[in-house]
Amino acid sequence: MVMFRIGTESFALDAGMVREIIDPIPATRVAGARPHIDRIVNVRGNVIPLADIRERFGMPAAADSPDTRFLVLEVAVGGDPVVVALVADKVFAVTEIDPASCQAVPPVGTTWRPEYIRSIVKARDEFIIVPELEQILN
Repeated sequence: MVMFRIGTESFALDAGMVREIIDPIPATRVAGARPHIDRIVNVRGNVIPLADIRERFGMPAAADSPDTRFLVLEVAVGGDPVVVALVADKVFAVTEIDPASCQAVPPVGTTWRPEYIRSIVKARDEFIIVPELEQILN
């Protein structure tokens, strides 16, 4: 799993979906696009959407920092593979996570939409959110 932070929250994605992790590159805003995918970037000659999922999780916008990275991912959206870059404030680990440590989202106690969260993992003395990217990106 690739572990990263957005704001004060920790997230993890299956390392198999991560093509590469890159430093931020210039992005172009797309008029009329959805707020969480409103920019595009050119990664090695391929124009791909840039997703900032803060909006989906009700987090405030933030400027890039020296730790900001773009995770270039291949994710299934509507059953089709799509390449997208995801903004992360910091990538802090690539590690294995015991599947037995994955838990369903509790029915109470979160203001986030449950369909945006695949599971929650207890790792490294904190709770890590495994996002459901297909739902978030739709």
